[in-house]
Amino acid sequence: TLAWCAMATVYLDGDDLVVSMTRWQRIASLHVDFRVPRSSVRSARGVPDGLRELRGVRAPGTGIPGVLLYGTMRHNAGKDFCMVRGHGPAIELELEDNVFSRILVSDPHPETTIGLLGLAGSAGRAGGSAE
Repeated sequence: TLAWCAMATVYLDGDDLVVSMTRWQRIASLHVDFRVPRSSVRSARGVPDGLRELRGVRAPGTGIPGVLLYGTMRHNAGKDFCMVRGHGPAIELELEDNVFSRILVSDPHPETTIGLLGLAGSAGRAGGSAE
């Protein structure tokens, strides 16, 4: 597999979630690996098609319509960080008190990953907005 098409990973390091990318993904997204406090995750869910969840305008980053989007999507509600490849499943993390309002990362088994990250049932948890 080519490095540019490998999937970014989300993993837990202490109290932080880390989004880790290959060198080519960092170049394409114009972003470096980054950390998000787990406490800032308002909700987590698996989505069946990551590309269909994109919103806004890509700036900065790299996009090939219908194929991939690596980078920042800007929209009226804020900014999303996206590492999405293909019309496959993805993890969607809604954030609060962060530069990004959402993180969207392709993952072949999003519900399993969400469980391993300790985020299962995070929607509406204490400190989050339950609506």
